[in-house]
Amino acid sequence: MNKNKKLSPTINYNGKRIERIPVQTKIITSEDNISQIIREYALPLMQKGDILTISETPLAITQEKAVLIEKIKPVRLYRFLSSKVMRVPYGIGLGAPTSMQYAIDECRTLRIFFAALGGGFTKKYLKRSGDFYRLAGKQAALIDGAEITTIEPFVHTVIKGPLHPEKVTRKLSQEFGFPVAIMDINDIGGCWVIGASRGVSKDFLEYVMQDNPQGQSDELTPFCIIRQLN
Repeated sequence: MNKNKKLSPTINYNGKRIERIPVQTKIITSEDNISQIIREYALPLMQKGDILTISETPLAITQEKAVLIEKIKPVRLYRFLSSKVMRVPYGIGLGAPTSMQYAIDECRTLRIFFAALGGGFTKKYLKRSGDFYRLAGKQAALIDGAEITTIEPFVHTVIKGPLHPEKVTRKLSQEFGFPVAIMDINDIGGCWVIGASRGVSKDFLEYVMQDNPQGQSDELTPFCIIRQLN
């Protein structure tokens, strides 16, 4: 959770009080099944009308998308491209050559190359940041670089974005009977729904989760239940 301020468990949205309930679990690994984790930890807490949000990184881990950086050997091109990416306060992201290699695997070399050139140009001459990720695409933006978490055994891993988030949310919603969304959230104002089951308002979720009430590190809260109180 954002440790710089005390967050309220409730938030107002269009005159309604919305409660955000982080759900703590064990450390999730590639040995786990996301459905079983939901069934064990989140489902007993849920009520009719609730929405379940899932952090994208734990989901990706269950899909075996985390790789130790010692197994990644970036070449000179990856080092050059990573030097053109903006580094952010919560982690270096694609500013690390190991993360950049994963981005190229996901998005292909040519797209990443032009994203680096375009992002570098607008940053230098237009004083505008973030164009690299806009040009490279969502999969590049979803990659988590090493050492942005304090949770072992993932401190020294690079984690790709999850596979088929829309398909996963539809399947989970059908299985449990609740709306489900997968979200990418950080402590500096980034909040995106990257997959949602039918009937879920992305604008609503991005508003009520923008202050990151769920946390993203040693809180061990990969789920958050969204509940309307009135």
